[in-house]
Amino acid sequence: MAVGKEDVEIVKPRTDKRQYKRLVLSNSLQVLLISDPDTDKCAASMDVNVGSFSDPDGLEGLAHFLEHMLFYASEKYPLEDSYSKYITEHGGSTNAFTASEHTNYHFDVNTDCFEEALDRFAQFFIKPLMSADATMREINAVDSENQKNLLSDGWRMNQLRKHLSLEGHPYHKFSTGNLDTLAVRPKARGQDTRHELLNFYDENYSANLMHLVVYTKESLDKIQTTVEDKFQDIRNTNRSCFHFPGQPCTSEHLQILVRAVPIQEGHKLRIAWPITPSIHHYKEAPCRYLSHLIGHEGEGSLFYVLKTLGWATGLSAGEGDSTLEFSFFEVGIDLTDAGHEHMQDIVGLLFKYINLLQQSGACKWIFDELSAVCETTFHYQDKTPPISYVVHVACNMQKYPPKDWLVGSSLPSNFSPGTIQMVLDQLSPNKVRIFWESKKFEGHTEMVEPWYRTAYSVEKINDSIIQEWILSAPSENLHLPVSNIFIPTDLLLKDVHEKARFPVLLRKSPYSTLWYKPDTMFSTPKAYVKINFNCPHANDSPEAEVLADIFTRLLMDYLNEYAYYAQVAGLYYGIHNTDSGFQVTLVGYNHKLRILLETVIEKIANFKVKPDRFSVIKEMVTKEYQNFKFQQPYQQAMYYCSLILQDHTWPWMEQLEVLPHIEVEDLAKFTPMMLSRAFLECFIAGNIECNEAGSMIQHIEDVFFKGSNPICQPLFPSQHLTNRVVKLDRGMNYVYSKEGLNPSDENSALVHYIQVHRDDFVMNVKLQLFALVAKQPAFHQLRSVEQLGYITVLTQRNDSGIRGVQVIIQSSVKGPQHIDTRVQFFLKMFESKLYEMTSDQFKSNVNTLIDMKLEKHKNLREESGFYWREISDGALKFDRKEAEVAALRQLTQQDLIDFFNEYIKVDAPRKKTLSIRVYGSLHKSDNTSDNNESAQPSSVHIDDIFSFRRSQALYGSLKGGFVQMKL
Repeated sequence: MAVGKEDVEIVKPRTDKRQYKRLVLSNSLQVLLISDPDTDKCAASMDVNVGSFSDPDGLEGLAHFLEHMLFYASEKYPLEDSYSKYITEHGGSTNAFTASEHTNYHFDVNTDCFEEALDRFAQFFIKPLMSADATMREINAVDSENQKNLLSDGWRMNQLRKHLSLEGHPYHKFSTGNLDTLAVRPKARGQDTRHELLNFYDENYSANLMHLVVYTKESLDKIQTTVEDKFQDIRNTNRSCFHFPGQPCTSEHLQILVRAVPIQEGHKLRIAWPITPSIHHYKEAPCRYLSHLIGHEGEGSLFYVLKTLGWATGLSAGEGDSTLEFSFFEVGIDLTDAGHEHMQDIVGLLFKYINLLQQSGACKWIFDELSAVCETTFHYQDKTPPISYVVHVACNMQKYPPKDWLVGSSLPSNFSPGTIQMVLDQLSPNKVRIFWESKKFEGHTEMVEPWYRTAYSVEKINDSIIQEWILSAPSENLHLPVSNIFIPTDLLLKDVHEKARFPVLLRKSPYSTLWYKPDTMFSTPKAYVKINFNCPHANDSPEAEVLADIFTRLLMDYLNEYAYYAQVAGLYYGIHNTDSGFQVTLVGYNHKLRILLETVIEKIANFKVKPDRFSVIKEMVTKEYQNFKFQQPYQQAMYYCSLILQDHTWPWMEQLEVLPHIEVEDLAKFTPMMLSRAFLECFIAGNIECNEAGSMIQHIEDVFFKGSNPICQPLFPSQHLTNRVVKLDRGMNYVYSKEGLNPSDENSALVHYIQVHRDDFVMNVKLQLFALVAKQPAFHQLRSVEQLGYITVLTQRNDSGIRGVQVIIQSSVKGPQHIDTRVQFFLKMFESKLYEMTSDQFKSNVNTLIDMKLEKHKNLREESGFYWREISDGALKFDRKEAEVAALRQLTQQDLIDFFNEYIKVDAPRKKTLSIRVYGSLHKSDNTSDNNESAQPSSVHIDDIFSFRRSQALYGSLKGGFVQMKL
């Protein structure tokens, strides 16, 4: 029974039609019920107020390990992995994460089987089994997860910041755990890890420390009965909440300059101060106010000055690691090579800006503007997938009073100059911690962080040193932002006369096509605009692609201080190069959207290369290309797979090779050449009337194609570009082997790709059904049972309408060739599962897939993304979901078996396999044995990607180009 529930009104957005109800069960479990009759998915999230800070000394990672173990089995559902299997087979997904002070478990599932899924989920917290056999296997999974993080700068630098704090404080700990902390060391001490795990669960997991969110289609009363029934048996031991009073940094850890050696190219500065956690003043929002100003990018801002000086390419500011007891305010700056040489000036400028904020005092008009933006954002927020929503709300429940569970800290409303001043005073030179990352420090450090082996050195800095930096910093014109012209004031919804279900071709000319879709679903004052510039000269060589990349980044760079105001006000834009040119995207409130669009178009039309900005962007692009080799091995394998399959793509090595030789004049010549021939593919959706949409595109045509000296000419029919995909030969198994690009990375990876067909509704659903049925068994067998690696996934693949399935595995325990044999073994094993499937199980899987397909889009961005893919691929199958559901309803179990036998089964006659094997340093010696496979008649070892690509037939494109546009 629910007890002790006081009636409290939970603040919700004005546009939110969902119903909410708070419960406190008899075991003190706090619950929020959400009823949404329109939802296609149900979801739940349990947030437990126990995290890695609670790890016992010497058992680092135990809380995280427990999070892994709860997924295995329970007394009520003893079959290993049956929870994950049930969720996956019913169209859902499940995950969890461990933070410092809490652990979150969550899932979503199709609506018709929510009750059983919820029952299985509840057993995590009632009677989990945590068998001895699973314990050792899952320690290996945690170790594999840690292995993938060892060469990640984010993880490394985060741990270094923790390492340089008070040793007795839980902030100092290593949180994820590995084989050493969970098996080797405990064993050496005579400890049994499973025994410790069970103890930890019993001592810490208590109902009074838990918050549950349940999101359902049912009425609140009905779901209340279900929740009370399923969750009242969670034990309540009245465990008190873990609190560790005091700051993790003493004077010894403040006023320090830390030089650290990262893995990747590039230089970064992170300046941090311990502050009063803003959770205690969330209505006054001091950190939000200060991060808005210190992180601003408009004219006069710190970033604007650093950018003008050529010293920085990015800046962020805000509250970082935080708990109820302590918090840090952090400013992160991405430095250029020149910026690296001016570190002291940059820190000096930051403190100058902080002094400016001290002198100007807290400004009411800035707070009011920020408050207005936050209010509009809250009340017109897009609906998100239920699984994201429940996680967000469950985390809020641990920190905020019930009325603010949905709001959290997103509605600053009390202007309190004193509170803002209090936090501002804490951003002082005598409390600062400066972390400076660069490979230039290699060989000049004397210490090593124990968990990730990051090399670093520490230097004490005092007030007088920082005062010197402030005095010697350039005297640039730092000032506060001006009022924001982009804040929307017209939030009215337009009258939609045509209730168009799908996009319509609104206008077509020799210069462009415009697809248009008014908002008939979301009733929100927002719009989505996509302008695709198809320019044949943009991608005809590695140089051209690099120049197009620099061109789009320079445009974003030039627009930044102007468009940043739009971003603050909820109107986002992006300019990115594509395989066939570049595209402009705008999404957000429609009121001022056209002003921003016309400014972007004008910048493109009048593009001039600024030499100082060119050199900064070229340096940034060069580092990005150089850092490709530090990608995770599975990402490298996926890249090679795309390079082999997609015709007319250039390898990163060639682009990196041409970069040093590209100069300002090259871009100045290239841009008019690229724009000389173009065709615009446009899509406009949302709260925009059709005549408005038409006039936007007419304006763009006028700018580029009209006038006495037009910038662009229309494309010749022969110039319309298409993405073509390599057609693998039937019955063949292709292998491409490559050593990992980072010799320090021990992990290997495999992408086992099976190419099946070109877009076709009947074939699509057979492939999708196979992927649905095989996904969870593949994960269970290859990851849970065989322990091949933390990253293990079976998923569909779609290259410009060419469909297939791929298994992706990253491993430090086995080499790619061995893993490949295990994937084939799994397919043999799966064959019998397919034959053993009962007709009821088959129908259940079909119904699950139908439910997944009929799931409605949550918001305008999601819906527009779906329609844009149809337009850009050239398929134009806007009724794809309905057509595929119709095909599914006709499908028989024999159809699925025949499909498997023909295209997927090991040695199937029409099977086309491509195995990409990336060898990490541990398995380098195995690479040579790969070549022996080539002796088999059906096996081909690819030595040269481009020779292979040229020798293969190509699939026809779905995009017939201009002619196809007949409706």
